[in-house]
Amino acid sequence: MTLSYLFFGQYLQKKGLITFEDIYKARMLQKKHNLKIGELAVTKGWLTHENIEKILVIQEETLDKFGEIAVKHGFLTKEQVEELLNHQKEEYTFFGEALVKLGLLTEVQLIENLKEYNHMKFKDRK
Repeated sequence: MTLSYLFFGQYLQKKGLITFEDIYKARMLQKKHNLKIGELAVTKGWLTHENIEKILVIQEETLDKFGEIAVKHGFLTKEQVEELLNHQKEEYTFFGEALVKLGLLTEVQLIENLKEYNHMKFKDRK
C-alpha cells in the first residue's frame, strides 16, 4: 500500500479506525486549542481585532511574521510576543492527541498506528 500521499487521519480512516466525522471533530478540537498569536493576544487584552486586521494587512504586503510586525509597529513588545509563542508551543494539540482526548483512539492505538504510518511513509520514500 503506497501511503506517501495520505495524511495520518486518512490513513486511520482507510484502516477503519476512525470516520471522516472523527477527523472533523479532531480538527475542530485542534482549531479551538491551537490559537494563533493574534487570537492569544486578544484573550490577554494586548491586541484588539482592529489591531490584528492592521497587522494582517501589513503582513500581506511584506510577508513578515505576525509577531515581528506587531513589535515593529508598536502593537506588542518583544517580551509579549515571546510569551505568546511559548504559550502556543506549550498548549499545542497534535491531531493524534485530539483523537485521544475525544476518546476516538487509545494512547496505545495512537502510538502503534503512528509507528506503522511513519514506517510505511519512510519506506515509500526509498
